[in-house]
Amino acid sequence: MLPFAPHGGAPVPRPRIRPYRSPAGGWGALKATGKALSEQEILLSGAVTLMRMNQPEGFDCPGCAWPEPKQAEPIQYCENGAKALAWEGTAKRCTPDFFAEHTVSELATWDDYDLEMVGRLTHPMAYDAASDKYLPVSWENAFARIGAIVRGLNDPNSVEFYTSGRASNEAAFLFQLFGRALGTNNFPDCSNMCHEATSVGMPQSIGVGKGTVLLEDFDLADCILIIGQNPGTNSPRMMTSLRNASRRGCTIISFNPFSERALERFQAPQNPIEMATLTSTPISSRVFQLRVGGDVAALKGIMKACIEADDAAIAADEARLLDADFIHGHTIGFEALAADLRRTSWEAI
Repeated sequence: MLPFAPHGGAPVPRPRIRPYRSPAGGWGALKATGKALSEQEILLSGAVTLMRMNQPEGFDCPGCAWPEPKQAEPIQYCENGAKALAWEGTAKRCTPDFFAEHTVSELATWDDYDLEMVGRLTHPMAYDAASDKYLPVSWENAFARIGAIVRGLNDPNSVEFYTSGRASNEAAFLFQLFGRALGTNNFPDCSNMCHEATSVGMPQSIGVGKGTVLLEDFDLADCILIIGQNPGTNSPRMMTSLRNASRRGCTIISFNPFSERALERFQAPQNPIEMATLTSTPISSRVFQLRVGGDVAALKGIMKACIEADDAAIAADEARLLDADFIHGHTIGFEALAADLRRTSWEAI
């Protein structure tokens, strides 16, 4: 490995990717959680706080929106959630002394990770063009500067009150009150970036703008299809539901260009037997590594196979594969879809 010196500091080894042969979760996740808490200097206090995450008398995890089961477990968080808590609750502090040592031009060359590792701001800061640095100002001065900008706007609707979807109810209430007092209702948050497309497209297809299943449905499903989702990375708490489904015999089929380890096998940190014996649970019954963008072709292929099997059953005067009553009573445009599937050749798929 060749050394490199970030931001003019002492040379450190270049980061590299090493093969990871262990299952997802397990001791690897526990080690990463401890490391994250330690790096943010909250190893003990953070561990105590984690025990309240996603608990009935606690607080919701800021990492993702995976729901809590009705029967709460003592440990109801994942590695991602622990890291999110560590970064939010860091004991590191970014004081005016830090900004006195670095110009904005220099800081612009730092990556997001290095900037976040500096810690939380302790004082309001204002940019000084002459020195190209942020200088400390009083809260009164900061409020006056912001107020002058807002009061100088000709149209309240030119202001966008953008906030985090994970903001507290109290902060969100005050924020919207501020906007309405100004005369606007421009209140987007980060959830819009994730769900704006589904809020438009899904009502046209299934009638509502979000998923129709409940968490309890995972306990009843005979088959689960995972398409383009990396649960071990994006929603690790989903792995508990997938693990339980796999262990009771549910067929889990994954479509993904990337063969994520969590889709292969998972070691439940909450399970003392798996942790003690270093065993794990296989997750996917089958994994199909599609080409990027090949999910549409895969879905058309599955639907075409169903149509052909249904056509054959009708021709043989046997029980149909498709639920004709449901299709006629609750769908629109099925015949056009079926005709398109019959026209599409297997070679094209």
